Amino acid sequence: MLLLPASPFPVSRAIDSSPMESHTLLSHLAEAWAYVTLGASGIITEEAAPLVGGFAAHEHHLGFVRVVLACGIGVWAAGVGLYALGRWRSKWVRRRFRRVGRYVTRLLVFVRRHPWRSAFAVRFAFGARIVLPIACGAARLRIPIFLIGSAIASLVWSLLFATLGWLFGETALLVIGHIRRYEDEFAGFLVAAVVVVAVILYQRHRPPPLIEQTETTGSGPAITD
Repeated sequence: MLLLPASPFPVSRAIDSSPMESHTLLSHLAEAWAYVTLGASGIITEEAAPLVGGFAAHEHHLGFVRVVLACGIGVWAAGVGLYALGRWRSKWVRRRFRRVGRYVTRLLVFVRRHPWRSAFAVRFAFGARIVLPIACGAARLRIPIFLIGSAIASLVWSLLFATLGWLFGETALLVIGHIRRYEDEFAGFLVAAVVVVAVILYQRHRPPPLIEQTETTGSGPAITD
């Protein structure tokens, strides 16, 4: 006599729940990785990271508060690393990167006169976001002042640009929709622009010809009969 199970539903639910649980786990991992990426890339992409995060929060892909915290903590940690580099390896930085060393020397006076302003300006000093934390470390700015001031500045900066990304999310969608129509032409333009910039940089940094070197230095191979 063949015995049938009393109810097949528990078995089917157990079988069906496994793919759902794995899908949920993958979605959580992808979301966590998105926050990590936003935080880690903030020091390089600058305002683009919180803008993209705010836009993603507007589309309900990410949480707005988590985006603000991820971008703020990421750029703050990078600033602390640059501060430590300037505090304990400032001489090496000046020798290795001559141009950075000149900027650091110019900023030392400002940092020593205005410690709190310098710590807060780490996120809002356009063009000096890499050099200013190094200058703060080289000037021996007190660690609590730098940590507190740069943390407040990082959170304010992240909140500001994430809010802009949130508010103009629909506008960004429209702009992206128009750009996708001409993405082939746009890609060609970018390639051409990169080529032009590369040629210009090569022309500026290529060594002078041998004739010019001999005329300026007065040295060269001796000419014999």
